[in-house]
Amino acid sequence: MTREIRALRSEVIALNSHKFVRAHDSWLGLILFQLVRGLAFGLGSVIGATLLIALLVSFLQQIDFIPVIGNWATEVLEIIQAPR
Repeated sequence: MTREIRALRSEVIALNSHKFVRAHDSWLGLILFQLVRGLAFGLGSVIGATLLIALLVSFLQQIDFIPVIGNWATEVLEIIQAPR
């Protein structure tokens, strides 16, 4: 039993010295970590949605047998590619 408690103590010490736990040890570290995490999540979401919509519009533009969708996709693509 004593050996198990020593092993448990060493594991707790190892966990407390982990970088993730140390970052959450102070308010500043926690706020900074969450800020960077939020920025990365937001940027990834925007890039992913942009790629997904671009692929969807490109795919819909190729559909000629449904004229309404093909024309709509062509108009959306022209608006996106219009010089400013």
